[in-house]
Amino acid sequence: MRVVITGGFGFLGCRLAAALLRTRTLGGAPIERLVLADRTVQPDSPPATDPLVDIVHGDLIDRLDDLFAQPVDVLFHLAAAVSAECEADVDLGMRANVDTTRALLDAARAQSATGGPKPRVVFSSSLAVYGGGPGLPLPPVVDESTLPLPQSSYGTQKLICEHLIADHTRHGFLDGRIARLMTVSVRPGKPNAAASGFLSGIVREPLAGLPATCPVNPGLRVALSSPRRTVHGLLRIAEAERGTGPGRLEGTVPVNLPALTVSVGGMLATLRQVAGDAVADLVSIRPDPAVEAIVASWPAVFDNQRAAALGLQADPDFLSVVQDYVAEHADAVRVDPPPWRVRRRDS
Repeated sequence: MRVVITGGFGFLGCRLAAALLRTRTLGGAPIERLVLADRTVQPDSPPATDPLVDIVHGDLIDRLDDLFAQPVDVLFHLAAAVSAECEADVDLGMRANVDTTRALLDAARAQSATGGPKPRVVFSSSLAVYGGGPGLPLPPVVDESTLPLPQSSYGTQKLICEHLIADHTRHGFLDGRIARLMTVSVRPGKPNAAASGFLSGIVREPLAGLPATCPVNPGLRVALSSPRRTVHGLLRIAEAERGTGPGRLEGTVPVNLPALTVSVGGMLATLRQVAGDAVADLVSIRPDPAVEAIVASWPAVFDNQRAAALGLQADPDFLSVVQDYVAEHADAVRVDPPPWRVRRRDS
């Protein structure tokens, strides 16, 4: 089996690669090659140095011939321009998200049309496909039957890609699986250009002893998923059998990954519980209407039944999310004394 991850050196791409390399299987089948494709590569990083890994470096739309030079069995399509940069530059978002995805689907279609295996394409979509509009507000609880009505260019681009993948699957060109991701928090490393980036920054930076800004009203509720549960969700959707009944994927209906609903103020209260007042006080509330307009348009409460039927569960609370981050990224926690008094809980 040859597995490809686009955005393979991004945060989720690296974690997904590491998970696959731990088992060296996917759905019980051995992985013979794992291809990491990205514009920016880290050739000395642990996933890249594994003998099972090949690297494809460059703009994805220009490197599709290399990706499909050998048959692709499973493709995780994670590469994307993120929300705030898509809002600021619509053309950038259309090129990076829509045009590139369409070219990738054309390459997958060509593979199966010429006698190769039908690729299994797992697409990382987003809760940003949802949004309330005039005369059609979001329902109190969102599920996969809720009409997607994105209120951002990023959400619109993700929804376009969902429809393209569903149509290619309907025609039998490929086996498309769509996972709608919640906002992933807490992400390690440097901030990115996502409008939701502060949902990691208000925890990550204070734990590193750095100030952080919260650009929204603390009463705003958001839907989150830890990195660990997000990667688990992507793998489960990739491995699920087609068909009807629990544990199977039916048709081309997207799956909303399980959501933990929490207010931003609740996140800050958890930070205070974990690390104390001095650390929590490093966060300043400075409203940014542009950021809040995007993030507040996303739903916060989801019906997780479809994901639960696949064996997926939301994080139990935000404390467990912070515990995971502290346990996995101890080198990035520089407050004194460090918050080791809060143990990571197994879940």
